Formats: sequence, structure tokens, C-alpha cells
Amino acid sequence: MKKFLGFALILVLSIALAACGSEKDKSGSDTDKEAKKIVVGASNVPHAEILEKAKPLLKEKGIDLEIETFQDYVLPNKALNDKELDANYFQHIPYLEGQIKENGYDFVNAGGIHIEPIALYSKKYKSIDKLPKGATIIMSSSVADHGRALSLLEKNGLITLKEGIDKTTATTKDIVENKKNLKFDADYEAALLPKIYESGEGDAVLINSNYAIDAGLNPLEDSIAIEDSESPYVNVIAVNKGDENKEAIKALVEVLHSKEIQDFILKEYKGAVVPADK
Repeated sequence: MKKFLGFALILVLSIALAACGSEKDKSGSDTDKEAKKIVVGASNVPHAEILEKAKPLLKEKGIDLEIETFQDYVLPNKALNDKELDANYFQHIPYLEGQIKENGYDFVNAGGIHIEPIALYSKKYKSIDKLPKGATIIMSSSVADHGRALSLLEKNGLITLKEGIDKTTATTKDIVENKKNLKFDADYEAALLPKIYESGEGDAVLINSNYAIDAGLNPLEDSIAIEDSESPYVNVIAVNKGDENKEAIKALVEVLHSKEIQDFILKEYKGAVVPADK
């Protein structure tokens, strides 16, 4: 009888331990599953659209992608810094570097994905050479965009910037020659520029392609001047330092660099958005 009770006790303990092990395995599985989900903040166009296309490719790798969209250039970095996001995808390198310097963010570039050429639009003039003397050029209040805007105007022969300066950080103070005595108005949020253009304010408006496309404009057809594909303003996946080595982030960048996604970008945006693979 004692032997039977001892055997029964051992059996009960074995079942209990097995159950605990099962629960532990189940818990571990849930943890692993949670680790395979990433939340990425993005602008509506084209960033969120590109990420939507990447979703099934990431799913094949066992990673669930959640996309959180933003309408401005400030909140996505605040959310990333607060660890509400695993990454964000909306900003080019000079803007990212400026934000790090200004706010002390500990961010790194996990990979460049595409270029959105900035372009000049006008309701009043059909070509850039038709802009009159004293014309007012409206551009965003984001200083990080001023260098590329001025570089576009310089390339089209309207202004000359100081020799030897870093053009990505150029401002209107760096203009040494202004052939048409252009005036610059930089008091507007970037997201408002399409409306400024539609209302006919100023003589020409410099608009980032993501906002232009979102407003129904075609940068290639509707602009009077556009940045070329050699632009240094690559839009990147930004993450908190150290997270660039995480498996899910590496997989995200790998998928966004894939031929399928790059072909989608070329076909969908017809040159208004140009893929990058660095």
C-alpha cells in the first residue's frame, strides 16, 4: 500500500511539473511572438503605402508590422524617443541629424529607403525661367529643407550659394548672388504648402513630394523644377541606438530594399519617389 501511495505521489508530481513546463513553454512562445511584432511610425504618403506593401513580405518572415501614421514631422521622433514606436520612416538624413542635434535624441539610421525629390510649383508661371524679378518663393519653416530648396534654385541658375559651404545646411544668408532679387517666405509648416500653392499665394512654392503626392499633385508633371535622383536627402528607417541590430529591424530594412518593393516604388510613383538601397 505504501509503495502504491508513493508511486501515485510521484505520478501526480510528474504531471504537475509537466503542466508547469507546458505553461512556461506557452508563455515563452507568446513572448517570442510579441518580439516579432514591430510598430513603425510613418507619413501617409508614400511611407505608409510602401510599408503596407512590405507587410506580407515581413509576415513570411514571421514578423507582424503595425503602421502608425503621422501628419507632421515632430511627433514621430517624440514617439520613437518615448519607445512608443520601434522605428519611424518619414525623414531624410539631414532632418534626422538636425533633430538629434537639437533634441539630444539617441537615434541612428538603420537604412536608407527612398528619395522624394523636392519640387517648385507655380500657379502663375509655366516654367522657372518665367519667374519675374522680385518673385516671392514660399518654402517650409523646416530649416532642414532650406539647403535642398536653395540648391534646386541654384541648379536652375536663379541664385548662387557661397563657395565651399555644406549645401545641405545652407540658408538664405548663404546666397551670394540673387539674379532676380527673389524674396523668400519660410513661415509655413511643410504640410500646409500644397494648400498655399492651391490658393495661389506667392509666385512659386517649394513642396516636399510626400505632401505634394498626398494632395494629388504629380511632382514630375505639375512642377516647374524638380530635384534629380542624385539628391543626398534619402528617407531612412530611424531607430533608437542599438535597435538597428534587432532581427525584426534588419528584416524590415531587407524587405524594403528588396526588388519587389523597389519595383513597386518605381511603378507606383513613376519617378516622383526614387528607391535607394543604402
